[in-house]
Amino acid sequence: MNKSVKDKRENTLFIAWAASIIAMFGSLYFSEIRQYEPCDLCWYQRILMYPFTIILGVAVVKKDYKIALYSMILSAIGGCISLYHYALQKLPFLQDAAPSCGRVPCTGQYINWFGFISIPFLALIAFMIIFVCSFLIWKQSKEEN
Repeated sequence: MNKSVKDKRENTLFIAWAASIIAMFGSLYFSEIRQYEPCDLCWYQRILMYPFTIILGVAVVKKDYKIALYSMILSAIGGCISLYHYALQKLPFLQDAAPSCGRVPCTGQYINWFGFISIPFLALIAFMIIFVCSFLIWKQSKEEN
């Protein structure tokens, strides 16, 4: 195997893992330190993001590139949930028909940096990074075989 391809996959897998770690600690910061109570959609995003910290961490250590297909699928699902949640927050016609999300409304925005960055947007970016990294690893692994 070409050493540069192996190094690229290692680095790409590490980037995906680092994105999951940052996302996990970011969500914990918002809920535990800033005391922002997550809505139901936030919980679904967490349910998909948190296992990545362990799964991708083990894959980094073991250099297991087969995880890419699974992480690609799960991050796509998480990204869809984040995109829907973000749309609920930012699109007025969706806000009017938004379903009740428990004690905390899914349309609520604890943060709104620069007028467009909210917590679901940050989760969407993390899921996109993991998806793109997973896709690149999957593609490189397919080319190798």
